[in-house]
Amino acid sequence: MNFLPVTMSETGADEVDFVLVTGDAYVDHPSFASALIGRWLLKNGYSVGIVAQPDWHTARDFMRFGRPRLGFLVSAGNMDSMVNLYTASKHLRKSDAYSPGGRTGLRPKRASIVYTGRIREAYGDVPVILGGIEASLRRFAHYDYWDDAVRQSILADSGADLLVYGMGENPVLQIAEALDSGIRVSDVIYVKGTCYPAKNLSRSYEAAAGPSFAEVSKDREKYCDAYILQSDERRNPVAQMQRDFFVVQNPPADPLTVEQMDRIYDMDFKYRAHPSYTEKIPALDEVKFSITSQRGCIGGCAYCSIYFHQGKQIQPRSEKSILAEAVKMTEMRDFKGYIHDVGGPTANFYGARCKNPKGQCVKSSCLYPSRCRYLKVNHTDYVNVLKKLRTLPGVKKVFIRSGIRYDYAMMDDGAFIRELAAHHVSGQLKVAPEHVSDGTLAVMGKPGILTYKKFVNKFNAASKRLKLKQYILPYFMSSHPGCTLKDAVALAEYMRDTGFSPNQVQDFYPTPGTISTCMYYTGMDPRTKKPVYVARSATEKEMQRALLQYKLPGNRAGVLRALKAAGREDLIGKEKRCLINE
Repeated sequence: MNFLPVTMSETGADEVDFVLVTGDAYVDHPSFASALIGRWLLKNGYSVGIVAQPDWHTARDFMRFGRPRLGFLVSAGNMDSMVNLYTASKHLRKSDAYSPGGRTGLRPKRASIVYTGRIREAYGDVPVILGGIEASLRRFAHYDYWDDAVRQSILADSGADLLVYGMGENPVLQIAEALDSGIRVSDVIYVKGTCYPAKNLSRSYEAAAGPSFAEVSKDREKYCDAYILQSDERRNPVAQMQRDFFVVQNPPADPLTVEQMDRIYDMDFKYRAHPSYTEKIPALDEVKFSITSQRGCIGGCAYCSIYFHQGKQIQPRSEKSILAEAVKMTEMRDFKGYIHDVGGPTANFYGARCKNPKGQCVKSSCLYPSRCRYLKVNHTDYVNVLKKLRTLPGVKKVFIRSGIRYDYAMMDDGAFIRELAAHHVSGQLKVAPEHVSDGTLAVMGKPGILTYKKFVNKFNAASKRLKLKQYILPYFMSSHPGCTLKDAVALAEYMRDTGFSPNQVQDFYPTPGTISTCMYYTGMDPRTKKPVYVARSATEKEMQRALLQYKLPGNRAGVLRALKAAGREDLIGKEKRCLINE
């Protein structure tokens, strides 16, 4: 099978069923949503055309395939376009990993809105269906960090007809079948995993109407109420009034079965960028020889949007499918024997299962504040897959680079940690304890620092027995809700005591769809309505960030200011325990 067509002449037809518009370059790899959705539609009998990173200044690029028979599928790309363009400090990024040569400027701000506007300019009332992470996390009224204000649903701002949230294979296929059968797009209101506009709720059976856009824009408690309803209601529709109409969210799409996951990832991807590109697409280098083993995450970290987007049910592929993809990789000319990753949102959740006879609850985490009694810990399936991958002809090493949940890793007999240390680390293992303050970690929904220390000890002991020089590379975050300046000082002291000096620091980035962003905007935990400290000013954010890299000469002024503001002048001086000299 060839690449999906990017010009009309490649289709060999007079029209296509769907035109997929994406803010990313077209890379034919399962980690790129446009390729995955495009091939899924093709596999199920629908013709598609890809318009990747169109020139949005006019409607011309959007007319490349003419008016599609069924509609346009629009996505900003694998990232929210605002996150792609701006850093947490609201500075323009210097590169775009999803663009040729890493160049910036090939996608607009709020791409889903801009693209839909150009499509409307070209074709008027043609069906437009939004999807991808940008649309998914902005499906209701949401706090927008870049505007520092609450915006209404992207469905209202864009004027699109439907919105697919979460992983879209089954919803998109059901929408295609509906449109193909002659159903008007305005009547496609029954598909799980979608949101639709409604003048009233007369057709929205049992919809729970939460606080409106007008209410959440003015009342922060109402914002919290709306977030909890929208996030936790999994069985019935949820509605929210925007300025002119309701946005109605149907229940999430049913989790994909193992067989469905296999069908999707067994498609004939090319694992390379479209040949029209003369420059590399940097994001491909990160994932080209990586294997997605599952979707979903039971971790429920407050700053992560996976629960709001993918959901928490682990949706694994079969061992057979994973091995088949690895064999395909070994046959590629540029494969050097290294599989870069086998995982998902959290690699070692492969095999985890919920044993609740009533089905999964709406709680976002199965691990925090303590392990759920219905969670069946299982590393055996994952270890078995890794062992078989290692023995494939042509495979020299299998790395694990996607997240490891270290508290979950210690819930078995230690076999996984031993396997990890022995075979799947490239000298450094990246782990994200995020902080050391129990108060901050509680807000994050992460285990206490003692749990992390125990994991480090076990991993180091396993590496020592194997006579391997391997190290933990921890990731920490500054300015997360709940983190005071004193907490940031405590983290700096931890780094002093452990001798760790981070090369980079992640400043908390308030993105739509997370509990942490709700806390950032409202100043309270939406689950309890209790106040949460929030570092809002650029000055305090800079101080917290400077503390995490207190050894850098350029941070001295910021560290000095932070220590004085925190009342920790005892850490200024020439003693060994001091962070900076006087």
